[in-house]
Amino acid sequence: MKSEKPEYFLLRPEVEKAYGYSHAVKIGNSIKVSGAVSMDDEGAPTAIGDLLQQMKNCYSDLEKVLMHYKCTFDDVVVENVFTTDMPAFLEHAAYRNSIYTRHFPTGTWLEVKGLALPEFLIEIELEVHK
Repeated sequence: MKSEKPEYFLLRPEVEKAYGYSHAVKIGNSIKVSGAVSMDDEGAPTAIGDLLQQMKNCYSDLEKVLMHYKCTFDDVVVENVFTTDMPAFLEHAAYRNSIYTRHFPTGTWLEVKGLALPEFLIEIELEVHK
């Protein structure tokens, strides 16, 4: 069996190095994408108090990661959503119809007590198979 070498991708290298994570790792045809949150290039929260805009910002960052690997949301097989406000997420979950236009991935939606910073209302992680 051939050993596959991991390929690491940093979307915001300074932020990711400071917090100690890679935004994505590709091994063979599988890509694991760390949870995206609504932040600027310096790591500061954006769209504070606006779950829908935070969700849009998450998907924008996730699309950048997918594009790096020449993938689209059609290649996503797992999407896990973590939110501190499930009722607000459910109110805006239909926005995902504009992201997943061919089919929906598997996944889990979890309400959590908190995310990395208190201003973050949502975090979305992906698994991709290309």
